[in-house]
Amino acid sequence: VGIQSGRFKESPISANAQMGPLEVWDNCVMSQASKTLMQSAMNTLRMSARSCHKVLKVARTIADLEHADTIENHHLAEAIQYRFKPVV
Repeated sequence: VGIQSGRFKESPISANAQMGPLEVWDNCVMSQASKTLMQSAMNTLRMSARSCHKVLKVARTIADLEHADTIENHHLAEAIQYRFKPVV
């Protein structure tokens, strides 16, 4: 919560979940490997722009928990897993 409050101190937003598309692209900086993974996931899972934003918000929160400035591959992979669980 502290990282998020610091990030949004000049904004009416108080949590990653409240980010709109512009805030997502400003605050969800990805490593090159993460960008490649996201592109692959978008194509394979046929993700909409809305789904991409939701995944990025979750990945940003996971990265915040590790005090990481950028979203790395494992943060994004975990977020994708939460969003697209296989049906058993």
